[in-house]
Amino acid sequence: MRVDIGDIDMGLNIKNEQVHALVREAAERTGMSQTSVVEEAVKRMLKELDAEQKAAQQSRKERMYEILADIDAIMTPEMRASLTTDDLYDDQGMPA
Repeated sequence: MRVDIGDIDMGLNIKNEQVHALVREAAERTGMSQTSVVEEAVKRMLKELDAEQKAAQQSRKERMYEILADIDAIMTPEMRASLTTDDLYDDQGMPA
């Protein structure tokens, strides 16, 4: 199998008998070539990793909104009135 990484073209040489056996079994059971089995497995893995990353990002986003809601709940009208963008920056426009 050949792998193209940008301008580098290199062969993939897997020296693990268990991996060979698994690929052969998957190829036999699906009727796919061994190369296609490996390609499909890698595509599925990358898709799963993308889904996990998106789920983690969504979880962080939801947690951030929970924290903001908690802050919002404890803010009094006086606290809100005292906050201005002038409080956030110094005379030179840098964060205070």
